[in-house]
Amino acid sequence: MTQKNFSIEFFPPKTPEGAEKLRAARAKLAELRPKYFSVTFGAGGSTQKGTLETVIEIQREGHEAAPHLSCIGSSRESLRAILGEYKANGIRRLVALRGDMPSGYGGAGEFRYANELVEFIRAETGDWFHIEVAAYPEMHPQAKSPQDDIQSFARKVKAGANAAITQYFYNADAYFRFVDEARKAGVDVPIVAGIMPITNYSQLMRFSDMCGAEIPRWIRLKLASFGDDTESIKAFGLDVVTGLCERLLEGGVPGMHFYSLNQAATTTALWKRLDLSNR
Repeated sequence: MTQKNFSIEFFPPKTPEGAEKLRAARAKLAELRPKYFSVTFGAGGSTQKGTLETVIEIQREGHEAAPHLSCIGSSRESLRAILGEYKANGIRRLVALRGDMPSGYGGAGEFRYANELVEFIRAETGDWFHIEVAAYPEMHPQAKSPQDDIQSFARKVKAGANAAITQYFYNADAYFRFVDEARKAGVDVPIVAGIMPITNYSQLMRFSDMCGAEIPRWIRLKLASFGDDTESIKAFGLDVVTGLCERLLEGGVPGMHFYSLNQAATTTALWKRLDLSNR
């Protein structure tokens, strides 16, 4: 049986206090023995320095780290320098994304799409990096159609991606259908499910509006009914996401990527409920 990969995502802290909190959360999450920790960047690559510092710190702690790399606002020269720095620090895994265009931002840089970024990384570094790209089970918000979205995904894989991580979702059928469509389009890399714990209703609604992830009506109504009762929101969220993960595991998902939001408690609770350390 193929080993499943379970990984955890952080964002780079913006303050010394944030950095301390992330270290404490990471120490707890490291006990779960994830395959790797990934680290995001800000809009337009604005926190790429914070990303670099965080992944180097994770590597020094003895864990595999995967920085996110965006082509928005990046030049070939700046990316070449970043790739060189990651290589020099022994980083072997990257998450290559187009990235979101921040409001008021000028040009897109020298790369317009993630497949161009993947091609560039391969041309510059050969097989040094294991490259993950994004996938959208409920369709990228800017895609013209589901078919167009699948073709865009296939181009990223053809450019040299090793695997994909999905946008988060709460409908397991959307994931399985997307995987089926990708396989029909000739994509054979592992498609790891992105998992967003539910701990805060208004934050989840805001994230979902931005990225196009659908919150099923029954979940929205139930969360809204709790008002400010955070304990009930967390307990219900834990049950919903546990059920989703169980369906995915039963359906043969190759791995799961947890969006921790730099918090340890909920991801740890999910991990233990699902007994992921023994899968």
